[in-house]
Amino acid sequence: MKGDDMTVEEMYNNEYEFEDDEDDDSDWDPSAVSDHNNVVEIPKWFCINCTWPNIGHDFHCDLCGEHRESGILQRGFLASSLHPAEQGLAQNGADVAVALQDPSLQSIGSDNRTAIGFDERMLLHEEVVQKSHPHPERSDRLRAIAASLAATGIFPGRCYPIPPREITREELLMVHSLENIEAVELTSQVFSSYFTSDTYANQNSARAARLAAGLCFDLAAAIFSGSVKNGFALVRPPGHHAGVKQAMGFCLHNNAAIAALAAQNAGAKKVLIIDWDVHHGNGTQEIFDKNKSVGTMGAEGYCVNVPWSRGGVGDNDYVFAFQQVVLPIVSEFDPDFTIISAGFDAARGDPLGRCDITPSGYAQMTQMCSDLSGGKLLVILEGGYNLRSISSSATAVIKVLLGENPRHSMEQVVIPTKSGLRTVLEVLEVQLNYWPSLKSKLSKLQSDWGLYALHDKKQVKKKKRRAKQLPIWWKLGRKRLLYRLWCKKLS
Repeated sequence: MKGDDMTVEEMYNNEYEFEDDEDDDSDWDPSAVSDHNNVVEIPKWFCINCTWPNIGHDFHCDLCGEHRESGILQRGFLASSLHPAEQGLAQNGADVAVALQDPSLQSIGSDNRTAIGFDERMLLHEEVVQKSHPHPERSDRLRAIAASLAATGIFPGRCYPIPPREITREELLMVHSLENIEAVELTSQVFSSYFTSDTYANQNSARAARLAAGLCFDLAAAIFSGSVKNGFALVRPPGHHAGVKQAMGFCLHNNAAIAALAAQNAGAKKVLIIDWDVHHGNGTQEIFDKNKSVGTMGAEGYCVNVPWSRGGVGDNDYVFAFQQVVLPIVSEFDPDFTIISAGFDAARGDPLGRCDITPSGYAQMTQMCSDLSGGKLLVILEGGYNLRSISSSATAVIKVLLGENPRHSMEQVVIPTKSGLRTVLEVLEVQLNYWPSLKSKLSKLQSDWGLYALHDKKQVKKKKRRAKQLPIWWKLGRKRLLYRLWCKKLS
């Protein structure tokens, strides 16, 4: 019986047999299609520096210009961005990281030294599931910084390594709830897991988080006790978004909060946390919201936020905010110990931050912080997702910790943008309710508003004139157009 005489129910119940089709397609092979050779596969590759997806056979990233075979993991920011890595010139990124674990380095004297906290096992914290785009918080971030420090002779060489250890549950309970701690520990039994859509974990993540927290705890204790002068925690996963009960925002345990309480355990009465990451350190603020012995520069009272009103903020606005808001409040707060949550995602070229801070800008801010708390300063790595930017910025910060002076003088007049000035004035008006000493600072800035606003207008006119002089092919060029489209997508 023909199939076209059957009802749907009869077909479903298979009550009748169908006649075989004359055209048997059981041996059909799609590769045998006559025009399959005309199908063109367009290559796609992700930039090693900024993870931007590139299409085609070009050798340079459409967004940041980095060569697709750049040696940034071998020589850090000293590697050429325009040419491929030279074979045999240096160790690869993994070898550099392993070299930093050499036990012989432990013999370096610690007196008046800058200490570095690092452990190669933190590189094992990776997103296991391959998605359409690499996760920005990746192990290459540490590799690029480690390669830069090795290439410049800073570490190993001029810095003292802190022996790594995993933080204990009792120490974690000083900051996090048991619920948070157990949730992180549970990931060691699962191949791949997520706390939030952007916060991943694998079987090695819990140990990496314990190592990061343990290094920050011990660095803080060593610095406050005077065993070392200051320190830099080259750690991941980052921590400033992790709250009392929840891991989020790429962060599992709050390293800065743990370091602050470690300093207090060692005898510090008041601890200052300065968070210059472009994203608000909501976890740190939550943890110390009611604690008046820990001040965070990153809401009201003992927590001060400087919320920029636009993207693209550069050195002048950041340094101006430090001079006019941070330092006056810190002077009155008078901390015994200072921690910087050093996110470098406000650095020039960062794909997430979209700001314009240079290594020199970070060096200036570090210099201002190094004069606080009698020099007892711990810098902890947070965000930053452009390898060239994060490695050059971290190196500039560590050079200041070692005693080198920034290229720009702290005494020179800093002129902010109009929007930057407005933000600073708004913050001062709010904080005046909690810090009366800011009244004179606010009055002076208000009287100088006309001068700053006029200067900003002149700068804008100069930029417009320069823009008009640009050739049309640059204004509409492919790379610049792609960058604008990408920025629009993120905004």
